[in-house]
Amino acid sequence: MMTAQVLADGVLDGAMIGLGAAGVTLTYSILRFSNFAHGEMLTAGAYAALTVSGALGSLLAGSAEPIGDTSIGWGLIAATCLAMGFTALLAIVLDWLVFARLGRKATSITVVMASFGASMALRALVEFAFTSSPAYFNRDMQIAVPIGLGMRVTPDQVALTVFSLFLIILTHLVLTRTQVGRSMRAVSENPALARLAGVDVAKVVRITWALGGALATGAGVMLGLLVQIRPGMGFDLLLPMFAAAIVGGIGSVPGAFCGAMIVGLGEALTVAIVGPEWRAALAFCALIAVLLIKPSGLFGARA
Repeated sequence: MMTAQVLADGVLDGAMIGLGAAGVTLTYSILRFSNFAHGEMLTAGAYAALTVSGALGSLLAGSAEPIGDTSIGWGLIAATCLAMGFTALLAIVLDWLVFARLGRKATSITVVMASFGASMALRALVEFAFTSSPAYFNRDMQIAVPIGLGMRVTPDQVALTVFSLFLIILTHLVLTRTQVGRSMRAVSENPALARLAGVDVAKVVRITWALGGALATGAGVMLGLLVQIRPGMGFDLLLPMFAAAIVGGIGSVPGAFCGAMIVGLGEALTVAIVGPEWRAALAFCALIAVLLIKPSGLFGARA
């Protein structure tokens, strides 16, 4: 029975990591560097959704009224959509202020260190604006209900897992069925050749930043609803997100989601068998194992 519950916990954890990992894999495959500021996009999105949902709750009566058995109201849904737009814009501004100014002549280590500096700056700004005290979308306690095989989940957990899967499928369809997606894949394969073919590479870069930021917001809202919101939440999830992206194969959104499921299930199993203090070690071990055995990842192809 414990194994079945571990499975449920791992799937939920993986769904949350998967949204962030999808953004990581997109930015890495197109921008060609590890963006350490991606975790702060997750944090900024969560705080933006919290601020907007609070404002809607004050202005519009009934916006916080729960839908069905969940604790999620339509006000939070609207706030999440607006927060995705805000974080997408924040990502584009960050690129304009920092990474675009470095130019193509900057070395990989220079860009990575710039992203690390941007990460610390954004985290400090968030902490200055909202303090280091944890915040919550709501403090209502939900009762987990049995769904069979000894597994128990809350209505919020089910709704958020479906939400994560919906965003991953939508992102995959955008990449594979639209002109924008085809342009993104062309730039991912060969930026110079894509430019010669008439692709607006600068526009593709902006879209990539925006899409990555929006997906990070989804992960931030999930984490905020299920746990809590705090300035360091994105940084704590950074290693699992990168591990999931590399395990699944850089450039593959479905691969990132599958890699996140592997990392999530592994973390849940580690917590159940060894203890929570070893949780972060699992993501690191998975990352090292894939880099040693199959550096291209399980899927090993760009989406």
